[in-house]
Amino acid sequence: MEILKTVWDFFQNQILGMKWLDRLIGGGLAAMGLDTSTRLVGSIEFFLYDVIKITILLCFLIFLISYIQSYFPPERSKKILGRFHGVSANCVSALLGTVTPFCSCSSIPLFIGFTSAGLPVGVTFSFLISSPMVDLGSLLLLMGIFGARVAVIYVAVGLVIAVVGGTIIEKLHMEKYVESFIMTAGSVNIESPDLTKKDRLTYAKDQMLSTFKKVFPYILIGVGIGAVIHNWIPEEWVSLVLGSKNPFGVVLAALIGVPMYADIFGTIPIAEALLYKGAQLGTILAFMMAVTTLSLPSLVMLRKAVKPKLLALFIAICTVGIITVGYFFNAIQGILI
Repeated sequence: MEILKTVWDFFQNQILGMKWLDRLIGGGLAAMGLDTSTRLVGSIEFFLYDVIKITILLCFLIFLISYIQSYFPPERSKKILGRFHGVSANCVSALLGTVTPFCSCSSIPLFIGFTSAGLPVGVTFSFLISSPMVDLGSLLLLMGIFGARVAVIYVAVGLVIAVVGGTIIEKLHMEKYVESFIMTAGSVNIESPDLTKKDRLTYAKDQMLSTFKKVFPYILIGVGIGAVIHNWIPEEWVSLVLGSKNPFGVVLAALIGVPMYADIFGTIPIAEALLYKGAQLGTILAFMMAVTTLSLPSLVMLRKAVKPKLLALFIAICTVGIITVGYFFNAIQGILI
């Protein structure tokens, strides 16, 4: 057991967390005559470390996930989902969302395609919720910051929100609140050509480059915000607003997250800095979920596809789920960290 723990700690700290990179950058800055204990140089160190770390992990994970995703194009995913009914269909749809490395805006075209193809609206909403909120990449990145237990529980509760949300929408028969042009768009061709291994590798590389180009600006913004929080904002300020002394910290974090637009890779450095400054775990995770699932741009896009009543229900389900998850993690933080 001790050997397994040693191996796991090495994997979490040196592979996922890349602590060696932090020491390398700190040593390099010190060799240049810079004092890393000062706020400015400390911010530079945090910025360089997180940008390089997230970029390396992002490219590797997106390539791997895209290769897996090449086996689940929309046509095949539709065919798979069509075999299931009821809650089991919502569960499968939510799980499929975990292998799609998309932000909330990128998930909406697939949601529209699935709905147009005749899948139940509740099932497609389970996909729409899970796709930006949880994925395999976020699981590994979160493990490097919060540990394996937090990362696994985060993904699990995200899937629960997706399944419950989709089931509620299905039970309320909200199909009539989907815009008519989507419901009458017709089915897609289920058959898709077989790809060779070379084709899949090429697809994974193209997806990695495309996703990286879209995401990298948000990584820079997120890491920049994280560097400011980490080195310039007093710990007592963060603790006062988002710590245990503020019972409304989770609600506030969720509300702050909604106007922002980023995927989970852009929010992780902010979460890392907030955790270091004393913000509660559940409050941080609520912020991350709100940013990735309820961003204003994605809600505007979704409004083009669904009517206000269904949009309001979607927002209400996600908001209640996110806030509930936030308070749940705050309650068990002492056990997890």
